Amino acid sequence: LHTPMYYFLGNLSFINLCSSIVITPKMFIDILPEKKSIAYAGCVAQVFVFDLFGMTECFLLAMMAYDRYVAICHPLVYPLVMSPKRCFQLVAGSYLVGLTNGVGQTISLSNLSFCSSSVIDLFFCDISPLIALSTSNTTLSLIVLRTAACLLAFPSSLVVLVSYVAIASAILSIRSTEGKRKAFSTCASHLTTVSIFYGTALFMYLKPSSESSREADKWVAVFYTVVTPMLNPFIYSLRNKEVKEAWRRLT
Repeated sequence: LHTPMYYFLGNLSFINLCSSIVITPKMFIDILPEKKSIAYAGCVAQVFVFDLFGMTECFLLAMMAYDRYVAICHPLVYPLVMSPKRCFQLVAGSYLVGLTNGVGQTISLSNLSFCSSSVIDLFFCDISPLIALSTSNTTLSLIVLRTAACLLAFPSSLVVLVSYVAIASAILSIRSTEGKRKAFSTCASHLTTVSIFYGTALFMYLKPSSESSREADKWVAVFYTVVTPMLNPFIYSLRNKEVKEAWRRLT
């Protein structure tokens, strides 16, 4: 049951790497200078890459939840359902949806106008604060943003939720305690990653913004865009037998 999950993990690591590369280096460069600036082209590039890989990660986490659902609830047909061809199709579909989102947000951004002295109260260019800063009509950008949230982000989170409801029901129906523990351990790492990813995303985008919470919002954004991608490899490595054995030897 490990091969499809490690295939998904490889792509998750690639997504985290790409999204971090476009944000983290610029963030560290801006720590020292008193005057921090970014070119318009660089800002557009950040929006495109962040929205592309952010939405791809949403769908990839949903596909990984579906993978765990099939493994626990339908183990006998698992090799047939999660065949290499099906895994490739799921991953390719995730990238395609992410690309659609990235292109859509970038096109909507290109229609906005900004003052030369515009200040982004964040350490990277995100579409939401950019829409708020625009001096032109933002109707189209808001429509694109809300459409992406309703048609793309919501269905992927719904797949995760439904999958884990079915998984929880299947685990509770197991009579032995050892059987429940083994079943839960197969999805513990993914559940941890999903909880961190969606928890910080919901806090970042759905929490009402206020002057008193601006500093806290920035730290949440750092956790969401920098810390979470760094945590994922450690979370999944703790499930690896060789890593756990090496950790026992060290301790």
